Amino acid sequence: MEKDDKRVEKETRVPLVSESNSNSQRDGNGVEDQTMVYFSTFVAVCGSYAFGSCAGYSSPIQSAITKDINLSIAEYSLFGSILTFGAMIGAITSGRIADFIGRKGALRVASGFCVAGWLAIYFAQGTVPLDIGRLATGYGMGVFSYVVPVFIAEIAPKNLRGALTVANQLMITTGVSVSFIIGTMISWRALALAGIVPCAVLLLGLFFIPESPRWLAKTGNQKQFEVALQRLRGKHFDISEEAAEIQDYIETLEKLPKAKLLDLFQKRYIRSVIIGVGLMVFQQFGGINGICFYVSSILESAGFPADVGTIIYACIQVVITGLGAFIIDRAGRKPLLLASASGLVLGCLITGLSFYLKTYEIGLKAAPALAVTGILVYIGSFSIGMGSVPWVVMSEIFDINIKGAGGSLATLVNWFGAWAVSYTFNFLISWSSYGTYILYAAINALAIVFVIMIVPETKGRTLEQIQSTLNSS
Repeated sequence: MEKDDKRVEKETRVPLVSESNSNSQRDGNGVEDQTMVYFSTFVAVCGSYAFGSCAGYSSPIQSAITKDINLSIAEYSLFGSILTFGAMIGAITSGRIADFIGRKGALRVASGFCVAGWLAIYFAQGTVPLDIGRLATGYGMGVFSYVVPVFIAEIAPKNLRGALTVANQLMITTGVSVSFIIGTMISWRALALAGIVPCAVLLLGLFFIPESPRWLAKTGNQKQFEVALQRLRGKHFDISEEAAEIQDYIETLEKLPKAKLLDLFQKRYIRSVIIGVGLMVFQQFGGINGICFYVSSILESAGFPADVGTIIYACIQVVITGLGAFIIDRAGRKPLLLASASGLVLGCLITGLSFYLKTYEIGLKAAPALAVTGILVYIGSFSIGMGSVPWVVMSEIFDINIKGAGGSLATLVNWFGAWAVSYTFNFLISWSSYGTYILYAAINALAIVFVIMIVPETKGRTLEQIQSTLNSS
């Protein structure tokens, strides 16, 4: 009877707990200690920082590595672009790896590929080891891009899940920015060694954090599941309700046949696929990688000092991504996506206007200011929403039995879009400089319609509640 009384008391107080955003949440049976959640997130986002280090490596070292290894323009272009192909392969395999050996196991695999790749680049004396190393780091990036947000989403309490998952994007942008800055101060070989540091921290930290409780429950490790969940919530916190909710959901999924890639297009899952893949399409085809990869040349062609503009660009990207992490669990996913996409439309139109004025020699003095304003509005808007929120939503919307296949598909689409936009950008610019930005503005305008009509709000809901809503709609 005493146990039943406590259960009743707990159930009457749960709604109050879910409304609290404090670091220590109370229910009738204990205090939730979120220290392990924060530490586990820190360890995981070392992978995000490693991702950023890989992505930011090629920009500051182009002239030095071309001179030292005597690379032609074509050889350096291959060195730079092969990263994306490695990431595509990583994206295809990431879900399977994470489902087979666990989220921590997948993080170890990604770190191992990155370390091997950086060492190959460091010791390279010719093009072949350079390209092999770059391909290996790209593979690690592809795995990190899926596993990190999924792992964080699966360990975080619902009131912190958005902010902690956005930390993934924050650390990516930080890694890119730091690589760009220190790459101008140290040699390209030393910068390759610096890329190993976050991987080493990650590999060490994995020994001290628990595996994803949801993955453990899915694989039938009941005792380890309860131990991991207890470590994440604090030893004095009553996990019985959350554990029962996760376990009931897993048992329901186990009655379904094992999901394959084609199963993603069944009626039960199709809305999740449309949301996850659609957000990745709009994130990339809105022009981010074209603008990001060529920001220096864009500013130069508009008549603005490239070095000054690039530093401002990097700083704004980090600061506003951090702001997005702070407000995502307060503002919600949809409002940030809508505000972000609206800002992207505005940024594209301002930048397009700058190149229109320059093309037709109208108001030439205003063109540089308009260009840098448009670019900064664009990157600020991207960083607050479209840069990070699609990864958050992707980590939330797939049933756990299709999370591997669904996440791999969404990540593959993302990397294909990154390659397609970066490859076609210069061709589009040669066709029409201002027309390119009008095209990107139109795509971002379509993203607004997509978010309004298709994307659900997931703020403040457990992963199981999100699946229930999607599957019943």
